Amino acid sequence: MSLLRTAVCCVLVVLGALPFSSDAQLEPSFYRETCPTVHSIVREVIRDVSKLDPRMLASLIRLHFHDCFVQGCHGSILLNNTATITSEQNAAPNNNSIRGLDVVNQIKTAVENACPGIVSCADILALAAEVSVVLANGPDWEVPLGRRDSLTANLALAGKNIPSPFLNLTQLKSSFDSHGLNTTDLVALSSAHTFGRAHCRLLVDRLYNYSGSGNPDPTLNGTYLQKLRAICPNRGPGTILANFDPTTLDTLDNNYYSNLKVHKGLLQSDQELFSTTSADTIDIVNRFSSNPTLFFESFKAAMIKMGNIGVLTGSQGEIRHQCNFVNGNSVGMYL
Repeated sequence: MSLLRTAVCCVLVVLGALPFSSDAQLEPSFYRETCPTVHSIVREVIRDVSKLDPRMLASLIRLHFHDCFVQGCHGSILLNNTATITSEQNAAPNNNSIRGLDVVNQIKTAVENACPGIVSCADILALAAEVSVVLANGPDWEVPLGRRDSLTANLALAGKNIPSPFLNLTQLKSSFDSHGLNTTDLVALSSAHTFGRAHCRLLVDRLYNYSGSGNPDPTLNGTYLQKLRAICPNRGPGTILANFDPTTLDTLDNNYYSNLKVHKGLLQSDQELFSTTSADTIDIVNRFSSNPTLFFESFKAAMIKMGNIGVLTGSQGEIRHQCNFVNGNSVGMYL
């Protein structure tokens, strides 16, 4: 059975045993009795914020991704520096890059007002990612819930585990595989780059000095290269933003894959999925490009699978009162 057929089948069984979550007890109805309005609260806050800042939808999905890839989906990325915590927010992939921490705090405040001490910040991140996908015209799914929050963060692992935009395909596969995610998951989750923005500092070498060659990345479409150079001048401000998708800027759709096929992937790690010679990802890109239903189903399955990485449940961790800090009586270790 092909990787793609496997992905579709996973949609039917994804709430069963998943990698790195053998002890997980997550279920969509976890808050049915204790906080039945949590999903609508999350949706209302994000909807209001996104009206003023459409880019926030992509940022919240990315925040969930960056959380899950560092020891698991337990909200460690949200923790600020304290006397006992060294924040993951200072890691290279996150520093001056991640957004949405204030929005998560807004959601937490609203949830606490309705259901004090019940909903974890880790679950808020998972719900916020799903709501953001829906508001960006992507698919909806029932989010498995019941995560608990970590009692510490890991700066070193944040720098190591979060995939760099400069990775080649072999490195990308290795990174995702280490978290129990297969090649189809990699290609599906990469589509989060179908909307949102990236800083010029992440692509300027690709535009002017790819791999130290003094030339641009040969896999870049020539016309697209010139457009990107106009946005990101050589030795210009690295903080300028470039759109991930030159066609549907704020929509989560399968145009991401169509762009890859005409060599308009923004980051090196994007274009690697289609331009790596004889790679098995090429067929997946082609299928997702031509079949939006298959793409949506595979994306949902991959998001649920990712959201189950290394979760804390039961008596592990805690339910934070504030997402940026562990509770006052917590010790700086995992339970």
